[in-house]
Amino acid sequence: MRQAHTNEPAPQPTLTLTQPARLDMDALTAGSIPQRLLRDRSTLLHWIQWATSLGWVLTALYLVTTQVLDTWPTEYRFLGVITAMLMLVVYQTVGVFRRYRSKTSSTLRLSQAWLLVLAGLAAIAFLTQTASEYSRLVVGIWAGAALFGQILIYLVTQHLSSLWQRRMQVNMPALVVGSGHSARHLAESINRNPFLPDYVAGVVDDPEYVADWKGHKIPVLGTLADLPDLVARMEVDRVYIAMPVERSAEVAELQRELLERNVDIIWAPDIFALNLLNPCVREIAGVPLISLSESPLSSGGRAFMKSVMDVFIASAVLLVTAPLMLGVALAVKATSRGPVFFRQQRHGWDGSVFEVWKFRSMYMHDDERVNQATRDDPRITPVGRFIRRTSIDELPQLFNVLNGTMSLVGPRPHAIAHNLEYGAQITAYMARHRVKPGITGWAQIHGYRGETDTLEKMHQRVRLDLEYINNWSLRLDMWILIRTPFALLSENAY
Repeated sequence: MRQAHTNEPAPQPTLTLTQPARLDMDALTAGSIPQRLLRDRSTLLHWIQWATSLGWVLTALYLVTTQVLDTWPTEYRFLGVITAMLMLVVYQTVGVFRRYRSKTSSTLRLSQAWLLVLAGLAAIAFLTQTASEYSRLVVGIWAGAALFGQILIYLVTQHLSSLWQRRMQVNMPALVVGSGHSARHLAESINRNPFLPDYVAGVVDDPEYVADWKGHKIPVLGTLADLPDLVARMEVDRVYIAMPVERSAEVAELQRELLERNVDIIWAPDIFALNLLNPCVREIAGVPLISLSESPLSSGGRAFMKSVMDVFIASAVLLVTAPLMLGVALAVKATSRGPVFFRQQRHGWDGSVFEVWKFRSMYMHDDERVNQATRDDPRITPVGRFIRRTSIDELPQLFNVLNGTMSLVGPRPHAIAHNLEYGAQITAYMARHRVKPGITGWAQIHGYRGETDTLEKMHQRVRLDLEYINNWSLRLDMWILIRTPFALLSENAY
């Protein structure tokens, strides 16, 4: 366990002779050594699965190579070493073997990790120009055999471990303190996981909080005042405290009462009643940090990868659509007075203001108030009606992507006047600016594009935008881009 040492001695608790000696917990913890709280919970099963998978991958490489080439060349030995190093990094990062999942989910995660290893090997071969030194037949057979063997090993070890758990280990009773959504999810997850050493025998909470728990197969065993007696009578090994953050004072009191009961106390703070944005847990110097609202692109690596994808795809689309954009520009200029492009200030990443570019689709007019386009809007030109219906008017925003003010995928940028209007009516509305605005987005492929003529429609758009931010990944961006052409058939844009 990693520890940080201090040169000053810890303060000693003061004991008196007139009263029973009792340790001052505040005094003890004030000078205690910070410890790592977010610990790696690797199990014996995890290491067995990791070692056998690596062993099979290297064995398969040796067998395939010697069978096809009748020898074990040095370059293939080097390939084995590099593969082992990549597996160590990739499997640790992806989280293979580390969490209980369904068999389908686990095999998909294992397959994904192995494909990433193969991609890493391909990149190394390309950069070092050594690809020609390896037989495609050997590498192809090895890659398939290695994946099949790893999946088989995983399924067999999981099955054997499950049998061992059922036959050799007696699950120990645990209690969950709290009866909210988080407590319910925690209790069900513990009882559904065959690899945990305990099971939830019941929940404990005061009567005013247990109304939503009625009908659940896990019973309510008593109130908070009954907890110490329940722990002693049921020989409970572990207590999970899953209470809302507003009841933190009760958590401290419960911990104090249970401290001398020889029972494990685990706090699972119920933060999910809050308006969370990309929540996560980390630590600094042993202090646990719970992020309640954070941009998923705050770390440089993820933001860089999204920017690379944006620039690459936007450049390619611009090259392909250049003739179309030139034709649209000529049509806009020839059919109505005014500039080719329409530019308007919008809120961007973290609320910064930028100018969004579109092909002009309306006649020149003066509006004191920014009004959304409506069906059969007389302000829209004949050419404008077509390019708005097909979203061709959005193509100039590819230049916004290239200059870094927009992304291909993200919440659609609204006019500043609309942000001020809806921000006062919809909770967490402005949180949609924690990522770059996009040309398309999660809300758009779900039909929320074009006019939002009711507050409910805008509320649903914001809900989907926040859902996107909470679940952001490059894979999700690619899925949205694939779905976008089909969303253009929606009748909501005009």
